[in-house]
Amino acid sequence: MSLGSGSFFSYELRDKLDRLRDWWRNLTIRRKINENPMLVVAVALVSLLVLAAVAIVYFWPAGPKRIEPGDQVWFYDLNTAKLFSAAGSVVAPIESPSGPLPGGKPAGVRAYVLSYAAEPTEADCFIGFLQTSDPNAGSTHPPYGASKWGHNKLIKRVEDEKWVPADSAEGRAILEAAFVPNEHGERPRYVQPG
Repeated sequence: MSLGSGSFFSYELRDKLDRLRDWWRNLTIRRKINENPMLVVAVALVSLLVLAAVAIVYFWPAGPKRIEPGDQVWFYDLNTAKLFSAAGSVVAPIESPSGPLPGGKPAGVRAYVLSYAAEPTEADCFIGFLQTSDPNAGSTHPPYGASKWGHNKLIKRVEDEKWVPADSAEGRAILEAAFVPNEHGERPRYVQPG
């Protein structure tokens, strides 16, 4: 009596499935899950929390970049309309390469050079706004938080005639216009000299 190849194959398949079922039934983790169903719920909740945390970190929109003065920062010569660099610790207005303004005041004001490019060339850069100290500022204490940056500072666009307080509505409009996102939703970054 000979067994056909079809019945031998089905016998082998049934045997392997039986062994796999026995292995699954005897699996320690499966027994633990059957004995404690709350373990499954706890693992699922922890997994969901980790997934939510990763999703929040990954998809959270990047806030505006802080502009931190480095060793060297950009300044703008009001006489020549050219950029030059100086130490980040000095406060505008400062002496410029072209000398003082006609009234005798220093002609160097802080320039915020910005670019949308990750590694910008000169052609990728633009001057977002200019900044100087307010000569009429009193000795009031600076406020706290974000408004601290604009305290006792005047800003303007290169093409503007008039300086406005950085913490005024006009100043905020200039800042918002300078940092408007491009067509890809990216905000420009400060470009340091060098």
